[in-house]
Amino acid sequence: MRGEVIRRVRGGIAALVLVGLVVAPWVVDDYTTAILSRTLALALVGVSVALLTGVAGMPTLGQTAPYAAGAYACAVVGSRVSDVGVVQLAVAAAAGALLAALTVPLVVHARGVIVLMITLAIGELVVIVLGRWRSVTGGTDGLAGIPAVRPFWGLPALADDQARYLYALVVVATLVGAVLVLLRTRAGLVLRAGRDDETRLRASGHRVALHLSGAHIAAGAIAGAAGSLLVVAQQYISPADFGFDTSALLLLGVVIGGTASVGGALVGAALVIAVRDWLFGVLPGHAPLVLGALFVATVYLLPTGVNRARGRLRPPGAPALQPDQPALHEQATVAELHR
Repeated sequence: MRGEVIRRVRGGIAALVLVGLVVAPWVVDDYTTAILSRTLALALVGVSVALLTGVAGMPTLGQTAPYAAGAYACAVVGSRVSDVGVVQLAVAAAAGALLAALTVPLVVHARGVIVLMITLAIGELVVIVLGRWRSVTGGTDGLAGIPAVRPFWGLPALADDQARYLYALVVVATLVGAVLVLLRTRAGLVLRAGRDDETRLRASGHRVALHLSGAHIAAGAIAGAAGSLLVVAQQYISPADFGFDTSALLLLGVVIGGTASVGGALVGAALVIAVRDWLFGVLPGHAPLVLGALFVATVYLLPTGVNRARGRLRPPGAPALQPDQPALHEQATVAELHR
């Protein structure tokens, strides 16, 4: 009974948030609408971080790499090949998935803090490449003057901030809905079971590395699609959009929203990015310091948000932080998988 009430309350809150997002461009000014469009793009990257960190148990600081790959692929295609949104979205997702696939051998076999270090290094290397590959990326100056996108063939271009925001909202809602549906399937259950008790899942005959590889590639595709939304919102990109500060903010947002919750990660990442943009105007030059303090406070005050991503967040053989509840949850998850 109580669980049913909680589900209804959550459903009502989600509906109110969705209605608020839909009517937002008619309530706020164009500048705020443009910020909201960029926030939606980064929130979608936050969903990919939650998929890896909270669901698959692979903490990451490197989702800005497929995010950047998708953004630059979209920018190049939009400038030279096609201004159709679905084409650019597909190319961006494919670019993000391809980069993720290339880094699978480096990521899926690592554990603990090593995963964070590897993904951070991948993200930083991608930023360096973007800054030096001037013939394609424009170097540190970036790519400007990207044509406005048309959602489909025959439709007019998205010429104002309101239209670009609604396009981003539809894409984000569609992709988040697809992720939520996927996580309710057997594939999502296998990922959670591997996060909670990888040894037991291997012993039962499941190919854990294969499932983790699939999750890593899927997360790369989501981040790549988010990159195309950034291009639509800004019509300009540069390596500065994909630095370490962005990675840290995304992880902070996911921790605040709950690493095991896709919806929570979406809201948390959007909140952190919105606060960052607001702080840059209120406290010029001090926003990174404030956000850093917020990150440290979150780790200490909201430990349950971090602990939800168990398994690979702990080194092999390390004791669980809450011995009783995780053990019961692991048994329940693996048992459900074998029904």
